[in-house]
Amino acid sequence: MKKGRGWKLVLSVLLLVVFVLGISTPPQVQASQAAPKKYQFDFGDGPVEKGYTGVSATDGYNEKQGYGFNTPENMQNVAANGTGVASDAVEFLTFGTKSTNTFNVDLPNGLYEVTVTLGNTARASVAAEGVFQIINMTGNGATDTFQIPITDNQLNLLVTEGKVGTKFTLSALTIKKISKHPITNPTIYIGGDSTVCNYYPLASSVQAGWGQLLPEFVDRQKFQVRNMASGGQIARGFRDDGQLEAILQYIKPGDYFLLQLGINDTNPKNNTTEAEFKEIMRDMIRKVKEKGAMVVLSTPQGRATDFNSDNVHISENRWYRHSILTLAKEEGVPLVDLNVLSSQYFTSVGPEATKNLYMSGDSLHPNREGARQLARIVAKKLNEQGFNAFIDK
Repeated sequence: MKKGRGWKLVLSVLLLVVFVLGISTPPQVQASQAAPKKYQFDFGDGPVEKGYTGVSATDGYNEKQGYGFNTPENMQNVAANGTGVASDAVEFLTFGTKSTNTFNVDLPNGLYEVTVTLGNTARASVAAEGVFQIINMTGNGATDTFQIPITDNQLNLLVTEGKVGTKFTLSALTIKKISKHPITNPTIYIGGDSTVCNYYPLASSVQAGWGQLLPEFVDRQKFQVRNMASGGQIARGFRDDGQLEAILQYIKPGDYFLLQLGINDTNPKNNTTEAEFKEIMRDMIRKVKEKGAMVVLSTPQGRATDFNSDNVHISENRWYRHSILTLAKEEGVPLVDLNVLSSQYFTSVGPEATKNLYMSGDSLHPNREGARQLARIVAKKLNEQGFNAFIDK
């Protein structure tokens, strides 16, 4: 062997090893290093914010550009009171979860995080793929985010009813791909009424529902929270008017569905007897169970004024509570008796402190701190029952 030939052989072997290691890098590692693609749209006929694609109400969908309104004749440009992307908007003149008057975006199949910013509106909901995604966003410029799996290479989104008679507007839309797999992350879905639902702005609203504050007590590395509760809701409405439909479209084994209703069902104007309420709730429980998910029932908390002469808070006979307890046993589902648990907490802090956990002049609806305490109680009880999604603070 000539001098230097051995070194050349060693060098050749080393280069071969480096080459083999390079081409054998797992595809999932290579994919994880790539930044996810983000789509940003600024709606209306005003100036377009940097980094956004401007979309006017007249921009119809075409395959070449990959986005646009399906029926632009049913859209119009409108002003908005915000700044930046929220300074203008488009208004949906026809709407409804099944409406074809949608904004369409071509997307590779996968799981996406979608952030919507509304224009001027009193109360509006967001729908996509034919079902509700966000319920009752309130106030001008409201913003919220949801996950959605795309399986047909296109997102079809619109703003629709939250309250009939108000304008349904959209100022901005951000779409970010978070996985190539079109399956939602493990999810806690929530159904309920005005003591449970979201209020906007989400991070600073004075009034809040406990479902809005529950994410503070959830391990967000394990679960996301989708609050589908709405003010004034009754069991029949939640089941029949689109909220349960949206949950059933996406819920899967490993997900949870927390359901608390009864306050509005007891109101004579809603024509729901206790027996009817119980059977409607049973129907929802069974429909969710069929999807392989876990249902948890919760009883509503009482009023701030439910103290007796001994300063003990008691509200056990409110809101069809006894039927909820019976139903949980009959259907074999976990129960959070928030009615009793919150009364124990209210008794411990006393009438004056309890009053300060509710909206001013309102004995039924919690303020932000009241909602936080109710969410803490719910999470603590579920944690005690072995649910690994919750953090005991």
